[in-house]
Amino acid sequence: MARNERRSNTRVAFQTTMDVAFTGGRKYPGCAIQDLSVKGVFLVGVRQQAVGDRCDLTLCLSGTSSELCLRMQGEVMRVEDGGVGVHFIEMDIDSFYHLKNIVYFNAADPDHIQEQLVE
Repeated sequence: MARNERRSNTRVAFQTTMDVAFTGGRKYPGCAIQDLSVKGVFLVGVRQQAVGDRCDLTLCLSGTSSELCLRMQGEVMRVEDGGVGVHFIEMDIDSFYHLKNIVYFNAADPDHIQEQLVE
C-alpha cells in the first residue's frame, strides 16, 4: 500500500458516469468515475466541495432493452485537485447487490471482494 493509503477495499476502473447532487444544491450531472468499490467512488471534476459534504448519487446502466439505476447517499471523505473521494453511507439492497456484482466482475481478484464484504 502506498504511504498514507488507508483504504483497503478493492477499487476497480469502471468507465461510466454518475449523476451527483450535493446537499445545498450543487449538481454534477454525468460526472466521470475514476474508480469504484463497494464502499465508495472517486469522482473526477467535482470541485468546491469539502470533506463531510453529503450527496445523492445515481449510477445508471443501460442495456439493449432496459435501464438500471443504482441510487446511494454518500459523504465526501477526500478532496484532491482532480476530484473527490466519496464514501457510500446508504443504499438500498438492490443497488448494493448490483454494485457488488459490478466490482466483483471487474476485479482482478474477485474472491477478495467476498472476503472484504464479511470484514
